[in-house]
This record gives sequence, C-alpha cells and structure tokens, in this order.
Amino acid sequence: QVQLEESGGGLVQAGGSLRLSCAASGRTFSERAVGWFRQAPGKEREFVATIDWRGGNTNYADTVKGRFTISRDNAKNTVYLQMSSLRPEDTAVYYCAANRFAVADPRMYDYWGQGTQVTVSS
Repeated sequence: QVQLEESGGGLVQAGGSLRLSCAASGRTFSERAVGWFRQAPGKEREFVATIDWRGGNTNYADTVKGRFTISRDNAKNTVYLQMSSLRPEDTAVYYCAANRFAVADPRMYDYWGQGTQVTVSS
C-alpha cells in the first residue's frame, strides 16, 4: 500500500549539511505520520524525528534538536530531513517509516524504506 525510498545520503565533513528525502508511493501517504530513524553499526535502530500527517507537529530526538528539521510536501509525496551541523556520531543508515501515528518506537511503524547511508567524517 505504501512504499518508501530514501535518498540523499553520502559522505560529509563534520559541520556540513545533507538533506535526505523519503519518496513515497501510495494513495494514503498524506494521511500517515512519517518518522526518520537511524541505525549505526552494532546498535539498535534509533528515533530521530517524526512529523504528523498534516505537517503541523514535529518531534525530535534530543541528540538532533536544533540541527535537524523534518518537513513534508504531500503534493510531492515526499518527506525531508534537513541535517545541519553534522557530527561524526550522526553516522548511520537513515531510514524513513510511515505509520498512522507519530511515535518514537520504530517497532510501531508499518512501512519502511531501505535506508540511505550517512557518513560524517571528523
């Protein structure tokens, strides 16, 4: 029903910026909350940010507050994660996921993309 595909990852120096995109297909995408999660080697998948289906409410992990911004353009079926002031500890595979509700627990999400690698060098 919903398919997600992340893009925009890459290698960036500390202090740099990247914008990740999550392109969705499915007629119900605009009615779903979207979350960004990340997973570093040897660690469990970690909450990064969520946005509700209207785009009016956002939530961020403390580790990214003030540096990352989640937004969505329902007309384009796309959710973005603008990442600034990147740090080496931000290095991870970043995933977007869709759910009826904006929650921080990745196990609650219905649909997932395949992830995009973000590597931040010192």
